Amino acid sequence: MNMTSPPVASKSPLDLPKAIAHRGLSNAAPENTLAAIRAAHAAGITWVEVDVQLLGDGTPVLWHDATVERCSDGLGPLTALTLDEARHLDVGRWFEYRFSGERMATLEEALVLLDEFEMGLNLELKLSPGQAAGPLIEAALPPAIATLHPERLLVSSFSPEALRLSRERHPALALGILYDAIPPEWQALADELSAASLHADWRKLTPERAAEVIASRRHLLCYTPNDATSFASRWAWGISAVISDTPTSFYAALNDAPTMDEPGQDSDHHAVNHSHEEAQP
Repeated sequence: MNMTSPPVASKSPLDLPKAIAHRGLSNAAPENTLAAIRAAHAAGITWVEVDVQLLGDGTPVLWHDATVERCSDGLGPLTALTLDEARHLDVGRWFEYRFSGERMATLEEALVLLDEFEMGLNLELKLSPGQAAGPLIEAALPPAIATLHPERLLVSSFSPEALRLSRERHPALALGILYDAIPPEWQALADELSAASLHADWRKLTPERAAEVIASRRHLLCYTPNDATSFASRWAWGISAVISDTPTSFYAALNDAPTMDEPGQDSDHHAVNHSHEEAQP
Protein backbone atom coordinates (compact mmCIF):
# COMPACT_ATOMS: atom_id res chain seq x y z
CA MET A 1 0.00 0.00 0.00
CA ASN A 2 1.32 3.42 -0.91
CA MET A 3 0.93 5.74 2.07
CA THR A 4 0.89 9.53 1.93
CA SER A 5 2.80 11.36 4.64
CA PRO A 6 0.53 12.61 7.46
CA PRO A 7 0.36 16.42 7.35
CA VAL A 8 1.46 18.30 10.47
CA ALA A 9 -1.23 20.36 12.18
CA SER A 10 0.79 23.50 12.90
CA LYS A 11 4.16 24.79 14.03
CA SER A 12 4.40 24.32 17.78
CA PRO A 13 6.41 22.42 20.41
CA LEU A 14 4.01 19.53 19.75
CA ASP A 15 4.57 17.85 16.41
CA LEU A 16 0.94 16.83 15.95
CA PRO A 17 -0.32 15.14 12.80
CA LYS A 18 -3.83 15.81 11.59
CA ALA A 19 -5.03 12.34 12.64
CA ILE A 20 -4.12 10.31 15.74
CA ALA A 21 -4.99 6.63 16.19
CA HIS A 22 -7.57 6.22 18.98
CA ARG A 23 -6.44 3.65 21.60
CA GLY A 24 -3.92 2.55 19.01
CA LEU A 25 -5.40 1.60 15.66
CA SER A 26 -8.52 0.27 17.36
CA ASN A 27 -10.38 -0.45 14.15
CA ALA A 28 -7.69 -2.93 13.17
CA ALA A 29 -6.57 -4.46 16.49
CA PRO A 30 -7.82 -4.72 20.08
CA GLU A 31 -7.74 -1.30 21.71
CA ASN A 32 -4.98 -0.21 24.08
CA THR A 33 -2.70 -3.12 23.20
CA LEU A 34 0.77 -3.47 21.74
CA ALA A 35 -0.93 -5.02 18.72
CA ALA A 36 -2.90 -1.80 18.21
CA ILE A 37 0.29 0.28 18.36
CA ARG A 38 1.99 -2.04 15.87
CA ALA A 39 -1.03 -1.81 13.57
CA ALA A 40 -0.91 1.99 13.70
CA HIS A 41 2.76 2.00 12.80
CA ALA A 42 2.21 -0.47 9.97
CA ALA A 43 -0.51 1.80 8.57
CA GLY A 44 1.81 4.81 8.54
CA ILE A 45 0.29 6.50 11.59
CA THR A 46 2.75 8.69 13.51
CA TRP A 47 0.81 9.26 16.77
CA VAL A 48 -1.43 7.13 18.97
CA GLU A 49 -3.74 7.93 21.86
CA VAL A 50 -3.91 5.40 24.69
CA ASP A 51 -5.37 5.27 28.20
CA VAL A 52 -3.30 4.55 31.29
CA GLN A 53 -4.42 3.54 34.77
CA LEU A 54 -3.11 1.49 37.66
CA LEU A 55 -3.54 -2.12 38.59
CA GLY A 56 -4.04 -2.95 42.24
CA ASP A 57 -0.29 -3.44 42.70
CA GLY A 58 0.48 0.01 41.28
CA THR A 59 1.59 -1.07 37.80
CA PRO A 60 0.53 1.40 35.08
CA VAL A 61 -1.18 -0.42 32.21
CA LEU A 62 -2.97 0.51 29.01
CA TRP A 63 -6.68 0.17 29.77
CA HIS A 64 -9.80 2.28 29.32
CA ASP A 65 -12.52 0.81 31.55
CA ALA A 66 -12.71 0.52 35.32
CA THR A 67 -13.48 -3.19 34.85
CA VAL A 68 -12.03 -5.87 32.58
CA GLU A 69 -15.21 -7.46 31.19
CA ARG A 70 -15.57 -5.59 27.90
CA CYS A 71 -12.09 -6.16 26.51
CA SER A 72 -10.92 -9.42 28.08
CA ASP A 73 -12.07 -12.86 29.19
CA GLY A 74 -11.97 -11.78 32.84
CA LEU A 75 -14.36 -10.27 35.37
CA GLY A 76 -14.20 -7.55 37.99
CA PRO A 77 -12.43 -4.24 38.60
CA LEU A 78 -9.01 -3.55 37.16
CA THR A 79 -7.78 -2.41 40.56
CA ALA A 80 -8.40 -5.89 42.01
CA LEU A 81 -5.64 -7.35 39.83
CA THR A 82 -1.90 -7.67 40.24
CA LEU A 83 0.26 -7.65 37.12
CA ASP A 84 0.68 -11.42 37.30
CA GLU A 85 -3.09 -11.88 37.44
CA ALA A 86 -3.66 -9.37 34.64
CA ARG A 87 -1.17 -11.21 32.44
CA HIS A 88 -3.38 -14.30 32.56
CA LEU A 89 -6.23 -12.46 30.83
CA ASP A 90 -6.71 -12.76 27.08
CA VAL A 91 -7.29 -9.19 25.88
CA GLY A 92 -7.38 -9.92 22.15
CA ARG A 93 -9.81 -12.71 21.35
CA TRP A 94 -12.90 -10.54 22.07
CA PHE A 95 -11.89 -8.44 19.07
CA GLU A 96 -10.88 -11.15 16.62
CA TYR A 97 -9.80 -14.75 16.98
CA ARG A 98 -6.40 -14.07 15.39
CA PHE A 99 -5.54 -11.83 18.36
CA SER A 100 -6.08 -14.64 20.86
CA GLY A 101 -3.35 -14.65 23.46
CA GLU A 102 -2.76 -10.88 23.38
CA ARG A 103 -1.88 -9.78 26.91
CA MET A 104 -2.55 -6.57 28.79
CA ALA A 105 0.23 -4.09 28.01
CA THR A 106 2.19 -2.24 30.65
CA LEU A 107 2.95 1.41 29.99
CA GLU A 108 6.65 0.55 30.02
CA GLU A 109 6.19 -1.94 27.18
CA ALA A 110 4.19 0.57 25.16
CA LEU A 111 6.80 3.30 25.64
CA VAL A 112 9.58 0.99 24.46
CA LEU A 113 7.59 0.21 21.32
CA LEU A 114 6.67 3.84 20.64
CA ASP A 115 10.28 4.89 21.04
CA GLU A 116 11.42 2.15 18.69
CA PHE A 117 8.89 3.31 16.08
CA GLU A 118 9.63 7.02 16.77
CA MET A 119 5.91 7.63 17.29
CA GLY A 120 4.15 10.32 19.28
CA LEU A 121 1.83 9.67 22.21
CA ASN A 122 -1.30 11.27 23.61
CA LEU A 123 -1.41 9.62 27.04
CA GLU A 124 -4.78 9.93 28.74
CA LEU A 125 -4.71 9.65 32.54
CA LYS A 126 -7.70 7.56 33.63
CA LEU A 127 -9.02 7.77 37.19
CA SER A 128 -11.86 5.60 38.42
CA PRO A 129 -14.24 7.17 40.97
CA GLY A 130 -12.52 7.57 44.33
CA GLN A 131 -8.99 7.14 42.98
CA ALA A 132 -6.36 9.75 43.83
CA ALA A 133 -4.32 11.23 41.00
CA GLY A 134 -0.95 11.15 42.79
CA PRO A 135 -0.07 7.46 42.48
CA LEU A 136 -0.96 7.36 38.78
CA ILE A 137 1.08 10.46 38.00
CA GLU A 138 4.04 9.19 39.98
CA ALA A 139 3.97 5.85 38.17
CA ALA A 140 3.12 6.96 34.62
CA LEU A 141 4.64 10.34 33.89
CA PRO A 142 8.36 9.94 34.76
CA PRO A 143 8.90 6.99 32.39
CA ALA A 144 6.90 8.68 29.63
CA ILE A 145 8.90 11.89 29.95
CA ALA A 146 12.17 9.98 30.11
CA THR A 147 11.38 7.93 27.00
CA LEU A 148 9.69 10.32 24.58
CA HIS A 149 10.89 13.65 23.22
CA PRO A 150 8.69 16.59 24.37
CA GLU A 151 7.49 17.11 20.78
CA ARG A 152 6.07 13.58 20.87
CA LEU A 153 4.27 13.56 24.23
CA LEU A 154 0.91 15.08 25.16
CA VAL A 155 -0.73 14.14 28.49
CA SER A 156 -4.50 14.64 28.76
CA SER A 157 -7.25 13.98 31.27
CA PHE A 158 -10.83 14.81 32.22
CA SER A 159 -9.57 15.25 35.80
CA PRO A 160 -8.51 18.79 36.77
CA GLU A 161 -6.87 17.26 39.85
CA ALA A 162 -4.68 15.02 37.69
CA LEU A 163 -3.78 17.88 35.37
CA ARG A 164 -2.94 20.28 38.22
CA LEU A 165 -0.70 17.73 39.89
CA SER A 166 0.93 16.89 36.57
CA ARG A 167 1.71 20.57 36.00
CA GLU A 168 3.02 20.99 39.54
CA ARG A 169 5.43 18.08 39.22
CA HIS A 170 6.36 18.51 35.55
CA PRO A 171 6.33 22.22 34.64
CA ALA A 172 7.39 21.71 31.01
CA LEU A 173 4.96 18.91 30.16
CA ALA A 174 2.41 19.49 27.38
CA LEU A 175 -1.05 19.09 28.92
CA GLY A 176 -4.44 18.67 27.26
CA ILE A 177 -7.81 19.26 28.94
CA LEU A 178 -10.50 16.75 28.00
CA TYR A 179 -14.12 17.86 27.82
CA ASP A 180 -17.34 16.37 26.57
CA ALA A 181 -18.54 19.82 25.48
CA ILE A 182 -16.13 22.69 26.18
CA PRO A 183 -17.80 24.94 28.80
CA PRO A 184 -17.99 28.75 28.56
CA GLU A 185 -15.51 29.13 31.43
CA TRP A 186 -12.85 26.88 29.84
CA GLN A 187 -10.13 29.52 29.63
CA ALA A 188 -9.61 29.94 33.38
CA LEU A 189 -8.47 26.35 33.81
CA ALA A 190 -6.53 26.39 30.55
CA ASP A 191 -4.60 29.47 31.68
CA GLU A 192 -4.02 28.04 35.16
CA LEU A 193 -2.54 24.88 33.67
CA SER A 194 -0.77 26.57 30.75
CA ALA A 195 -2.60 23.92 28.72
CA ALA A 196 -1.24 23.14 25.29
CA SER A 197 -4.52 21.74 23.99
CA LEU A 198 -8.23 21.24 24.51
CA HIS A 199 -9.96 18.02 23.45
CA ALA A 200 -13.70 17.84 22.75
CA ASP A 201 -16.39 15.53 21.43
CA TRP A 202 -16.53 16.55 17.77
CA ARG A 203 -20.34 16.40 17.72
CA LYS A 204 -20.65 18.86 20.61
CA LEU A 205 -18.10 21.42 19.47
CA THR A 206 -19.45 24.73 18.17
CA PRO A 207 -17.68 27.05 15.72
CA GLU A 208 -17.84 29.83 18.30
CA ARG A 209 -16.09 27.78 20.97
CA ALA A 210 -13.55 26.52 18.45
CA ALA A 211 -12.74 30.12 17.49
CA GLU A 212 -12.10 31.00 21.14
CA VAL A 213 -9.67 28.12 21.57
CA ILE A 214 -7.83 28.88 18.34
CA ALA A 215 -7.58 32.57 19.31
CA SER A 216 -5.85 31.48 22.53
CA ARG A 217 -3.15 29.83 20.37
CA ARG A 218 -3.86 26.36 21.72
CA HIS A 219 -4.29 23.13 19.83
CA LEU A 220 -7.87 21.94 19.45
CA LEU A 221 -8.37 18.19 19.12
CA CYS A 222 -11.63 16.37 18.39
CA TYR A 223 -12.62 12.84 19.39
CA THR A 224 -13.81 10.41 17.96
CA PRO A 225 -14.87 11.12 14.37
CA ASN A 226 -14.62 8.07 12.14
CA ASP A 227 -16.12 9.46 8.93
CA ALA A 228 -13.77 11.91 7.23
CA THR A 229 -16.55 13.18 4.94
CA SER A 230 -18.91 14.02 7.81
CA PHE A 231 -16.11 15.83 9.62
CA ALA A 232 -14.68 17.66 6.59
CA SER A 233 -16.38 21.04 7.09
CA ARG A 234 -15.01 21.35 10.63
CA TRP A 235 -11.38 21.67 9.50
CA ALA A 236 -12.23 25.25 8.57
CA TRP A 237 -12.82 25.91 12.28
CA GLY A 238 -9.09 25.55 12.88
CA ILE A 239 -9.09 22.01 14.30
CA SER A 240 -5.52 20.82 14.92
CA ALA A 241 -6.13 17.07 14.90
CA VAL A 242 -8.70 14.31 15.18
CA ILE A 243 -8.40 11.25 17.40
CA SER A 244 -9.99 8.53 15.30
CA ASP A 245 -10.43 4.77 14.97
CA THR A 246 -9.92 5.27 11.21
CA PRO A 247 -7.12 7.83 10.95
CA THR A 248 -5.81 6.87 7.52
CA SER A 249 -9.18 7.78 6.00
CA PHE A 250 -8.55 11.34 7.22
CA TYR A 251 -5.05 11.37 5.72
CA ALA A 252 -6.52 10.23 2.42
CA ALA A 253 -9.23 12.89 2.48
CA LEU A 254 -6.83 15.69 3.41
CA ASN A 255 -4.46 14.71 0.64
CA ASP A 256 -7.32 14.41 -1.87
CA ALA A 257 -6.28 10.82 -2.44
CA PRO A 258 -8.42 7.71 -2.88
CA THR A 259 -9.75 6.52 0.47
CA MET A 260 -7.59 3.76 1.92
CA ASP A 261 -9.24 0.83 3.62
CA GLU A 262 -8.37 0.31 7.25
CA PRO A 263 -7.23 -3.24 8.02
CA GLY A 264 -10.31 -5.10 9.22
CA GLN A 265 -12.67 -2.28 8.21
CA ASP A 266 -15.09 -4.72 6.59
CA SER A 267 -15.73 -6.53 9.86
CA ASP A 268 -19.28 -6.13 11.23
CA HIS A 269 -17.90 -7.19 14.63
CA HIS A 270 -15.68 -4.12 14.74
CA ALA A 271 -18.49 -1.77 13.77
CA VAL A 272 -20.68 -3.06 16.60
CA ASN A 273 -17.91 -2.76 19.15
CA HIS A 274 -17.04 0.82 18.28
CA SER A 275 -20.38 2.41 17.38
CA HIS A 276 -21.58 2.76 20.98
CA GLU A 277 -18.29 4.31 22.05
CA GLU A 278 -17.68 6.84 19.28
CA ALA A 279 -18.00 9.84 21.61
CA GLN A 280 -15.61 8.50 24.22
CA PRO A 281 -11.87 9.34 24.22
